[in-house]
Amino acid sequence: MIRHLFTLMWNRRRANALLVVEIFLAFVVLFAVGTIGTNLWANYRQPLGFDYAQVWQLNFTTGAQPRTEQFGTQRQLMAELRANPQVAGAALTAGNTPFSFNDSQTRLDFVEPHDSTRRPSGPINTYYIGPELRAVMNLELVAGRWFGPADAVQGAHVPVVIDERLQRAMYPDGRSALNGLLAGNNEPSRRVIGVVRAYRTDGELQEPLPSMFEAILPNDTTFLAQSVLLRVKPGSGAALEKQLTDDVRRIGPGWTGTIRTLTDMHTVQMKMRLTKPLLLGSMSVFLLLNVALGLFGVLWLNISRRRGELGVRRAMGATAGGISRQVLGEILVLTTFGLALGLLVAVQFPLLGVQNVRPDIYFTAMLLAAGALYLLATVCALYPSRLAAGIQPAVALREE
Repeated sequence: MIRHLFTLMWNRRRANALLVVEIFLAFVVLFAVGTIGTNLWANYRQPLGFDYAQVWQLNFTTGAQPRTEQFGTQRQLMAELRANPQVAGAALTAGNTPFSFNDSQTRLDFVEPHDSTRRPSGPINTYYIGPELRAVMNLELVAGRWFGPADAVQGAHVPVVIDERLQRAMYPDGRSALNGLLAGNNEPSRRVIGVVRAYRTDGELQEPLPSMFEAILPNDTTFLAQSVLLRVKPGSGAALEKQLTDDVRRIGPGWTGTIRTLTDMHTVQMKMRLTKPLLLGSMSVFLLLNVALGLFGVLWLNISRRRGELGVRRAMGATAGGISRQVLGEILVLTTFGLALGLLVAVQFPLLGVQNVRPDIYFTAMLLAAGALYLLATVCALYPSRLAAGIQPAVALREE
């Protein structure tokens, strides 16, 4: 039966060529949407690594104050912020804060401890932060320790804390990265002192990158961080925001400050990340509607033209269920022709490693796209197959 259906639809390939092309295009669009959606879902399921509720970001500018005086003013400002009863914690940080669309990446070499050979790494998100960041953002330490007063003493290696993703990149065999070395060009090497779960400042939907933290110590006079992450107590609002920005202007001559909540920044980032998938999804809905109308129209026309044939089949003993299954099988075979062309294109993406997307993401998108089109074809064939099954032999033959 199946072989007969394939032969029948192959003989009608010219009549159904446009519909097959339409199914092919629909599969390509669904494959693209499915790849994006599956990739976003896979990213979303991974841990964010921090708690952004009740966290504000204070950005300040130093105006025309001489640089030698800026570090002292910054220390006064941090002391004032921490003394505020509505502020539970404050940590200096570079500008690549959560949900800010700013990043700072570097490439380092992994140094093998037994033979000092180097293995190059991919891009690593680098964060220069105050030691208080762990308490402010509720980071989960899974191994080793966090930055402490002992790290203020300069040693042979710069102490760093990394995330689990960077640990897996350093040692794919599952070894601990504690005391491991990361080396760059013409700069001090780093020694790993701790490992945190994650710190995905690009948000839940972005492909996570390995992360590394370097501490901004109290006596540091080389890097002036101009952002502060504040954990405020519940109920804090506009009054505290005004008070903090006034403190910036009062303490720093010519300084100005602005405050944004991480919750608002997260909302803005999510909207921007979802814009492209939603646009593609809307396009695919309209394309699927056109495919559905095409499938329905082809079935309706075929049944109208084949009433005599279907009547003869009923007169020769074919059951209503058999006629219905034949009509449904024909449309599924037609859909298979379009899917075969689409799969020939889609399978090239995982084979060529396009856009560095994992192969399982592509294969999942193929299954989703094929399943959606088969489901659409089945739904479109239900009513016409009932009409075909309801043809009475005597009526059909009399019309002929």
